[in-house]
Amino acid sequence: RSFASQTDGEARVTRVLREKFPRASAIKVVDISGGCGAMYEIHIESEDFREKRTVQQHQMVNQALSEEIKSMHGLRIFTSTPKP
Repeated sequence: RSFASQTDGEARVTRVLREKFPRASAIKVVDISGGCGAMYEIHIESEDFREKRTVQQHQMVNQALSEEIKSMHGLRIFTSTPKP
């Protein structure tokens, strides 16, 4: 598949993250399970993470995806704040 088109799972996870993190300046979701939706890698950059420890940032993402995570085997989360 081309890099331009997302799988349904990637699109769904991206949509949920956009709703939960409206201030996010970048969200990238990649299905790293070969397209079956079992494992995702998420990169999210948001002001919401400023002044929070990494573990707190990851908990925020896990909380936002609590329903979607039930059907996943794994999740890699990378969070950051926008550079000033």
